[in-house]
Amino acid sequence: MSNSHARGSKPPALSVQLQNFSAEDPGSWQPLLDRAKAADAAGVDRLVVSDHVVFGENLEAYANPGVGGIEGGRQPTGPDGHWLEPLTLLSVISGITRRARLLTGILIASLRRPVVLAKSAATLDVLSGGRLDLGVGVGWQREEYAAAGLHFEGRGRTLDRTLELCQLFWRERSAHFESEDLAFESIHQMPKPLQPGGVPLWISGTLNPAVLRRIVRFGSGWIPWGPDALEPGRSFQRVREALQAAGRDSEGFEVTAALPAVREKGKLDYARTMERVGPLLEAGITDFRIHATLPADPIETGDFLAEWVAAFRQAAGR
Repeated sequence: MSNSHARGSKPPALSVQLQNFSAEDPGSWQPLLDRAKAADAAGVDRLVVSDHVVFGENLEAYANPGVGGIEGGRQPTGPDGHWLEPLTLLSVISGITRRARLLTGILIASLRRPVVLAKSAATLDVLSGGRLDLGVGVGWQREEYAAAGLHFEGRGRTLDRTLELCQLFWRERSAHFESEDLAFESIHQMPKPLQPGGVPLWISGTLNPAVLRRIVRFGSGWIPWGPDALEPGRSFQRVREALQAAGRDSEGFEVTAALPAVREKGKLDYARTMERVGPLLEAGITDFRIHATLPADPIETGDFLAEWVAAFRQAAGR
């Protein structure tokens, strides 16, 4: 493929993960907001924040793939780390930015009541001008589910119903639903999200059968996790096959992959960093996540990210 994007109508996107957590009380979160504003002004396409509602003390579970963790993983804070709630934070960020899309990466959506989550997300989508993407997953921490009064073992089913109800409220003027433990009819919720069909849902997870079913049923995008994140291009072929088997066109489907900084003698080598872009574009990757430490100073952050944006756009043919 030449230096031009070949999939769908959306150009390849460059995203950056903002650190909405701190091991200790930072005293002020203004530097985080300043970095968000600088990233938007520099031309970064998507701003990403993560989620934890509470912590237990069994943090080593994060390194256990059997419960949804990642092999060798380590939590960046202890149980008393400070974590900002992502939708609240993105609401503030939406008011100080103009063009960058806003993504939760990820929101543990099943911890929220679906009707309230649908309302919160629709409100943010409207107020941000249709810029919200919801990255969702089941998480790895049993204690968060216990604190929410939910069963950890059934978290996948809880997430599926959460997503089903969100899309129902977003899409139907008068919503009807019936299951063993929940039933309602003629329920109206306005405003609807600005984006047709509702807020895009990016499903996170390693490609087991349940995650593939979730992607096919609800997903506009996929956030690879675990071993699939190491070779996202190759793994995405399985997603394509699952979409096509279900009669869904994979054109325009979004997938994220890491874009790690390559350094030479301590200096960032943009040419070598961007060598990864072409092959991943060929494989269908649409969102490239910067993996580099941002400068502490917001002005320096803006200059730093502007260089990333210029190098990425050249590599991606934008």
